[in-house]
Amino acid sequence: MGAPHPLLTYFLAAADGRFPPVDGKVTVLPPLPGGLECSVAFTGHAVVATALSEEDVHAQGPDGFGASLAPDFLRHLAGPKGWIDVVDVTLTARGTGGPPRLAELTGADGHPRVRHARDVRTNVEVHGDERGLITLADGVAGRRELSIELHDVQGGGRGHGRSLIADALSLVPDGDPVFAAVSPGNARSLRAFLACGFTPTGSEVLLRPERG
Repeated sequence: MGAPHPLLTYFLAAADGRFPPVDGKVTVLPPLPGGLECSVAFTGHAVVATALSEEDVHAQGPDGFGASLAPDFLRHLAGPKGWIDVVDVTLTARGTGGPPRLAELTGADGHPRVRHARDVRTNVEVHGDERGLITLADGVAGRRELSIELHDVQGGGRGHGRSLIADALSLVPDGDPVFAAVSPGNARSLRAFLACGFTPTGSEVLLRPERG
């Protein structure tokens, strides 16, 4: 196993409440494994993991106050035909450990949530029950990531999201950081993660460039 990606240091520090300086600057790091890149915004500081040179990145005029997530800048990073994911809120919490409260699921590879996880993450595990399923995987820069999908999203499963997230935290060793990326427009999911102790640390966009 090689050395961890340097972006992981930023995520783990944020999980401990330690953030980059609020200086409006942009730190440029090497690209992520698997042909992926990303732009991550903390308060007043941004971190971009890309194969582009530092000079090329700074020439586009990004900053640590939001411009690192501007559409034109992201398109420059991805190239004319590259894939750009949605802007997500970055959240973090701690595992609770103990006996696992969710069983591992088999035969869920066709589920959209699982397909997406396997496309951009590694070591994907799928757990769940009648409420829904969760994926637990090694995600951006090797951080441990949690995602959730309820079977009933039309109101009949009220409270299931929070209970499923709480049970999913039992799959993470006690005290270990775990991360989630949630669309800010998905208010129901965002409220559920916040209610389960997740804390916002920034925002992010994942990319798979195609620059020709």
